[in-house]
Amino acid sequence: MIRERAYPVEPWCVRETRLDLDVLAQSESVFALSNGHVGLRGNLDEGDPHGLPGTYLNSFFELRPLPYAEAGYGFPESGQTIVNVTNGKIIRLIVDDEPFDVRYGDLISHERQLDLRAGVLHRSAQWRSPDGRGVRIQSTRMVSFRQRAIAAISYEVEPLDVPLRLIIQSELVANEELPKHGGDPRVAAVLEQPLQAEERLVQDAGGLLIHRTKASGLRVAVAMTHDVEGPERTRIGTEAYEDWARTSVACELKPGERLRVTKLMAYGWSSSRSLPALRDQVSGALAGAQLSGWDGLLVEQREYLDEFWDNSDVRLEGDPEVQQAVRFGLFHVLQAGARAEARPIAAKGLTGPGYDGHIFWDTESFVLPVLTYTNPSAVAPALRWRHSTLDLAQDRARTLDLRGAAFPWRTIQGQECSAYWPAGTAGFHIAADIADAVRRYVMVSGDQTFEREVGLDLLVETARLWHSLGHHDRNGRFHLDGLTGPDEYTAVKDDNVYTNLMAQRNLEAAADAATKYREEAWRLGVDEEEMAAWRDAARDMYIPYDEDLGVHPQVEGFTRLQEWDFANTPQDKYPLLLNYPYVDLYRKQVVKQADLVLAMHWRGDYFTPEEKARNFAYYERRTVRDSSLSACTQAVLAAEVGFLELAHDYLGEAALMDLHDLNQNTRDGVHVASLAGAWIALVAGFGGLRDHDGTLSFAPQLPSRLDRLEFSLRWRGHRLHVDVRRNETTYAIRDGDAGVSIQLRHHGETVRVDAGKPVTLPVPPPHPVGPQPQQPPGRAPARRATETGAQGS
Repeated sequence: MIRERAYPVEPWCVRETRLDLDVLAQSESVFALSNGHVGLRGNLDEGDPHGLPGTYLNSFFELRPLPYAEAGYGFPESGQTIVNVTNGKIIRLIVDDEPFDVRYGDLISHERQLDLRAGVLHRSAQWRSPDGRGVRIQSTRMVSFRQRAIAAISYEVEPLDVPLRLIIQSELVANEELPKHGGDPRVAAVLEQPLQAEERLVQDAGGLLIHRTKASGLRVAVAMTHDVEGPERTRIGTEAYEDWARTSVACELKPGERLRVTKLMAYGWSSSRSLPALRDQVSGALAGAQLSGWDGLLVEQREYLDEFWDNSDVRLEGDPEVQQAVRFGLFHVLQAGARAEARPIAAKGLTGPGYDGHIFWDTESFVLPVLTYTNPSAVAPALRWRHSTLDLAQDRARTLDLRGAAFPWRTIQGQECSAYWPAGTAGFHIAADIADAVRRYVMVSGDQTFEREVGLDLLVETARLWHSLGHHDRNGRFHLDGLTGPDEYTAVKDDNVYTNLMAQRNLEAAADAATKYREEAWRLGVDEEEMAAWRDAARDMYIPYDEDLGVHPQVEGFTRLQEWDFANTPQDKYPLLLNYPYVDLYRKQVVKQADLVLAMHWRGDYFTPEEKARNFAYYERRTVRDSSLSACTQAVLAAEVGFLELAHDYLGEAALMDLHDLNQNTRDGVHVASLAGAWIALVAGFGGLRDHDGTLSFAPQLPSRLDRLEFSLRWRGHRLHVDVRRNETTYAIRDGDAGVSIQLRHHGETVRVDAGKPVTLPVPPPHPVGPQPQQPPGRAPARRATETGAQGS
């Protein structure tokens, strides 16, 4: 685990002041750079030592078999695993005859800094070789947001005190050897030698490698070129073989002189483009990067991020550590999807091989809500990718003898990649999660073209799925039986409240969209009878309720299940899924991740305030948070029912998930959904943002240790700025011509905000309902330490 305070608390960067080889893999995830197309783990420049090497391209995968002891009808037969593609990060340094290796000689100093505003990773080191030769090394690495295919590194070396002979070897390496992993099912399957060489080229100051996967048939091309600044007698040469290309730079330097090598890399892949076309694609991208030059790339990167932070930054006063962590999280959320462009956003982004690089419901339920309100241009492509897989989802539904579209629990290309597993295979709620992401994006953006061309299809086919999955009982109630909700410790049950309520909204949204676009709906085969059937199912949706306890069972009968023996569960037995059989978990009242509580967030319009308070207290005592997706949701509801200090504690857990490696699996990549959840915890928790009926609604309140919260939201082409202080909140339209106005609700009161006329309203004191909720023994979130002083922006 990364030790707390491993990174000094600073508002706009994550800095590592010394190199700790014991947590090298974790820091490689933290310092990963990506733009949604190409991702580079934060490996050291020289390649060795490493925790887990990794260079990834969005949706570039290899097939692998899914074996079963006994096969069953409809079981997926093959999976998809993200591939570690050609590594262009490697820049080795030889000082006289000694390779620069941080494990040998004397590492005088070593620092890495992830600059969240510039979008680069800086590294500086001073080192003496075993024979006493000293050098100072500085490098800066970036993955361009503006030029999608481009990554670049600036690498500088200078002698400390005596003349030196220096050799820099800059490489492209395919089929790197990967370390072996243990039996943790969350860790990606390891693929050995997945790439077959097709072409290699040697150019003046660089080279190119083209490879193809063996089973999936995907082709990848990577090219590099170098700009060298050094003494007059500097020699440069390149050689290439099947799985590696190397440009060597050799010179002699005196103290006060320096050698600087700027490396530009271009990445591209395709399932259909010919080898010459892909070769030309990356060569063209490289030419464009050379035109910009290193300095131009830096300027473009800063301009892109200046715009992003202007739209997205959340400012806190009172908790500098969470301030840093929230910005770190937003940066990784941006990296995961900024230039994905009709490709998905994976659970780990492009920071590691965790979960095999798969996409889950996390994207639509946690990541896209954040991007919808901060960077909506990244949302439509992600949903268009789902739309591009609609035919596969329809095929899967037919295999399962269902109508509509059954989207996969986990996938890369669109096929179901989850070997049969009750907690995944039956997790049909992903259909409603996708539909809700469509609904929210259209509502916030006003993008009717997307709604007509993409959204309608997705809403119709998911509504058809729910109607075929469910049934009316003899009393007219509509049930969804034998499904799994968000909580994977309660699998294949009847009438999961979250699923039923989200499906209800899905059915209503589909009927509304089909009514709005009648001609397009008619082409999809939707008639009045089908729309009426959707509305009937939504109206009659059964939602379980325990009258004796006054709470909603997570699923039908949940409150009568045997209680889990928390008192006799040792702390070293968490997470439970790694230490107890699922058959034991499935039949007890123990919750892996917020489920009913999540329903109260996204479908809070269904519950009364009193029901929310009782439900929250009931499930707090049973939720162990073995999933990183719990804390942010519990923060939102803790704030809503008045327990603001508890909400602050949960906020800290969500925000620090990777900076503190709280789940001890950051080595496999950051938790993009949890990092997005930190924004949700702040904006939906302490800001009280809700959007149930198409109107922005806020109920801001701050815990005792936060003095101020500021954030901005995109709304129908305008930016609404919200400034929450302890006793008042100000709403202002940041851009927009005179006459632009936004109608919203503040603690239930309807308010109109006009451009140029900020509105300031009082914040009522919190009114907690009932006693302080209790968590299972030993599972309470860490208390947020009181911070002195206010955090600057």
